[in-house]
Amino acid sequence: MIQATYPKLLSSQIAFDIARTILDGFDRHYSLFRQASKAAKTHFERADWTTAQMAARKRIDFYDKRVQECVHALEDEYAPEDLTDDTWRETKLHYIGLLSGLQTGHKRPELAESFFNSVCCHILHRSYYRNDFIFVRPAVSTEYIETDEPAPTYRVYYPAADGLRFSLRRMVTNFQLDCPFVDLDRDIALVEARMMAAFGLHEREPNQQLHVLSSLFFRNKAAYIVGRAINGAREHPFVVPILHDRAGRLVLDTVLTDPEQVIVLFSFTRAYFMVDMEVPSAFVQFLRSIMPKKPRSEIYTVLGLQKQGKTLFYRDFLQHLRHSSDAFRIAPGIRGLVMLVFELPSFPYVFKVIKDFYPAPKETTRARIKEKYLLVKHHDRVGRMADTLEYSDVAFPLSRFDEELLAELRRFAPSLVEIEGDRIIIKHLYIERRMVPLNIFLDNARQIGDDDLIEHAMFEYGNAIRDLVAANIFPGDMLYKNFGVTRQGRVVFYDYDEIEYLTDCNFRDIPQPRNEEDEMAAEPWYPIGKHDVFPEQFARFLLAHPKIRAAFMKHHAALLTRVWWQSHKDRILAGEVEDVFPYPQHIRFHCTDSSNPATPSPQPHYLETLHNE
Repeated sequence: MIQATYPKLLSSQIAFDIARTILDGFDRHYSLFRQASKAAKTHFERADWTTAQMAARKRIDFYDKRVQECVHALEDEYAPEDLTDDTWRETKLHYIGLLSGLQTGHKRPELAESFFNSVCCHILHRSYYRNDFIFVRPAVSTEYIETDEPAPTYRVYYPAADGLRFSLRRMVTNFQLDCPFVDLDRDIALVEARMMAAFGLHEREPNQQLHVLSSLFFRNKAAYIVGRAINGAREHPFVVPILHDRAGRLVLDTVLTDPEQVIVLFSFTRAYFMVDMEVPSAFVQFLRSIMPKKPRSEIYTVLGLQKQGKTLFYRDFLQHLRHSSDAFRIAPGIRGLVMLVFELPSFPYVFKVIKDFYPAPKETTRARIKEKYLLVKHHDRVGRMADTLEYSDVAFPLSRFDEELLAELRRFAPSLVEIEGDRIIIKHLYIERRMVPLNIFLDNARQIGDDDLIEHAMFEYGNAIRDLVAANIFPGDMLYKNFGVTRQGRVVFYDYDEIEYLTDCNFRDIPQPRNEEDEMAAEPWYPIGKHDVFPEQFARFLLAHPKIRAAFMKHHAALLTRVWWQSHKDRILAGEVEDVFPYPQHIRFHCTDSSNPATPSPQPHYLETLHNE
């Protein structure tokens, strides 16, 4: 009762009206967000992949548009002299009251707090970025928030009482997809056999349950059932992908039971899921139970709530700074021409700053580089491009920057660096998950003499290029230094300043020399357009080392031919949306595709050794 009436105890009507305007702006945003997420089910049922892709891209911009609308409304309504420090302090308190004072409380208070921060940070100077004025710390708990909708956050099925096969069938049919299955009984039997083998559900423990989130997860051309199996005291994650066959009917493609495969499905290298959630924190709590090592910030992000992901990431970062003492330093590896990259060794991320100037042969601008990163943010990353967190006016403790890093920042990015007392302010930067650069990974593999590790890296490198091509992406600069290796041993692209759409490229064979003079010329004797690409040249700068060349040619020789690249370009231009699977081909129930042969995975201790070096 105290919380419900708390805003009335405050005196500023302006502060209350501002709080109400901001909350109304957030509620409008989330209503549109849910509408787009709900529509994903219809797009999937109709196999309307082009519309689905467009809807996913548009949804990313919803948040910023609603923030701008709210900022403009406040700027139009109130004069600067009305917005005193006391007014802003009261605004936050009114906002807390509105979130907690409703009859059942707000269903998404953590998201609403982040929206409040976004609006205020557009209006207030960074000196106000403290807990008196914005939500540096959360104020309203998200524990035990209940949905008002008929369907709970997750449904529970009881295999011990009803039988596993019956429970699995109900699990699938409860989603009421408006599209027939090819043979649901056949697929259910396959899921049952896989789960019995993986989880031991045939042991008839008295406490056997399946917990299944009540909304499907949609991304690319698949819908995913996400759940956990409980067998006695043990809990196991599982995910069932649903796909269309070529005739437009549905199949259960596999069941993911390996926790590592589930983590890869929810990777930071993939597009955001479309999933309808009344209480997002409840979904995050469920997903955290099946991926306990995954930060909540990343889980919010993969659900399409990337602004909340940014909020939580920054809180985690500040907490890490308080409990660490190591220094920020230039990241190891070949230094880039466009980006200055630094790291805090104890923190598993890198910080990337766009330089003020770029030596030849680079011809670009800061605005163009930012456009490339925005392209990746909106694009289907197909598990092969790292997502980035973009921040402005980030304050770091000056004492934690080593002298070499400070000198590099002052030399290459002076326009983005400002010293304020004991803090260094970086006006714009990107933050990415840290990976081992592929060139360092290969060097280490050669030093320890592990040919299998080299083969795995090159197999993954070629698959990364294939997946990028399937998503209509040409990396531009394919040097190994622009790719990284994740802890799961996957190769991921992370340098976007030369990225292009594949359909904008012109793939050519190198013309035959007309005479001896052409053959001996130091420079190409034939004209080269801005978007011309000569795949046969890739071998010259990528495959000099014999073992690397042998591994690449074993699996990916086709990537050195114009025909391969042109055929994929033609298919994309014809409107084909290619399949890119976020799980291994060999675990699929009905897989007939042998285009990606399996290769031995590196031993986990080798990957751990290389990542620790």
